[in-house]
Amino acid sequence: MPPMPFTLRLLRSLLAATLLCTGIAGAGTPPAAATPGALPLDPVSSPAWIEDMARFAAEDAARPPPMRPVVFTGSSSVRMWPDLERAFGDLPVLNRGFGGSQFRDAVHYADEIAIRYRPRRVLVYSGDNDLMSGRSPAQVAADARRFAARIHRELPGTPVAFIAIKPSPFNAHRLGQQREANALIANWARRQPDVDYIDVFTPMLDADGRPRAELFLADGLHLNAQGYALWRRLVGAYLGR
Repeated sequence: MPPMPFTLRLLRSLLAATLLCTGIAGAGTPPAAATPGALPLDPVSSPAWIEDMARFAAEDAARPPPMRPVVFTGSSSVRMWPDLERAFGDLPVLNRGFGGSQFRDAVHYADEIAIRYRPRRVLVYSGDNDLMSGRSPAQVAADARRFAARIHRELPGTPVAFIAIKPSPFNAHRLGQQREANALIANWARRQPDVDYIDVFTPMLDADGRPRAELFLADGLHLNAQGYALWRRLVGAYLGR
């Protein structure tokens, strides 16, 4: 029998790891990202992320990532950031966003999207999809804390920065939830070593406290070039760029 192709072996290995992590295989096994005294981490929001993890592995094989990069991860606002890897001059940046994901997915796949790169720092954007799926601000903040704990367990002293959940026309009816989740994350981050919060929420509101429509694509949810230019300025200030 000929040997199994590498890609198929990789996909099967990643799928097995996902099944184990979500409890489908090995029922009763605590998730790897659980922290002492914390509630068990909920399963991943979708099995489709296995394909993104395989894509990242294939990209790394085809083009080795930079040494000790600044890793950006999270949902589509990172995934769709054009030229992110060249946005901050000579600072080595790696985009590991996977669109549609939630904070809990970033926890489950922390090894694949961040830890294995031994990054100099990690920036994460998530929360939109979490709230839209029905998760509460408290759940979002708890999952954010789990993500930082997961990174710091393997890479002590590595700075983790949370990009605030953005206000958008599409989610204007969720502004209250977004404010609450952002406040929970920001207040917690201020008390932690090596954890930061980047406020993109406030600058994305107009004088009347509404999301600035000019920063978004026609869908009212995803950023356009003007929106990313604002993020580049705000995030760049945090990075010293």
